[in-house]
Amino acid sequence: MCIYFPWFNYLERHVTTRFHVIHTAMDDKIPFLEIFIVPYYLWFLYVAGAVMYFLFKNKEEYYRLCIFLFVGMTVFLIASTVYPNGHYLRPGSFERDNIFTAMVAHLYQIDTPTNLFPSIHVYNSIGVNFALWHCENFKKNKALRFGSSILMVSIILSTMFLKQHSVFDVITGIACAACMYTLVYTKNGLRVGDSQTSLEEWVRHV
Repeated sequence: MCIYFPWFNYLERHVTTRFHVIHTAMDDKIPFLEIFIVPYYLWFLYVAGAVMYFLFKNKEEYYRLCIFLFVGMTVFLIASTVYPNGHYLRPGSFERDNIFTAMVAHLYQIDTPTNLFPSIHVYNSIGVNFALWHCENFKKNKALRFGSSILMVSIILSTMFLKQHSVFDVITGIACAACMYTLVYTKNGLRVGDSQTSLEEWVRHV
């Protein structure tokens, strides 16, 4: 992670005005709904909680999830570096004044509307949900698995209802997650159990 945060912070500081504008016709039809700030912020607990759980309870799934997340974040950083991007979707003012709009206003202050695709909120949420559904620990826990799926969908929707992301960012995030699923979780994909030592070394050095 020592690579990602400095790289992302650099992009946030330098990609501010000169960027390719991301916009689709569908973006204009999606309303702003401040209540979705709740699942948007729950994303941080969702991802961090899953990583910590697998770290202590299931090392094989931990390495799978780490590879899934690290590869996606690397693709995101490369895309944002090669193709600086941003949007102008955020509302100039809020029609309502409540705790949720206050939270959104704070989010807008600390997070620039740049470096958008593929959406990491979308990609990582799907990755965590894949990990929870794939893990043997939760095969019989239907409530947790379906609860995870509901939270995942809520987080994906939140990126659009809060005007944090364009529909394009969401689609590319889903597409990247689908590609990584075939590499990490299918039978013909990554074989973690046969090379766990090398995977541990790979994860530590990313």
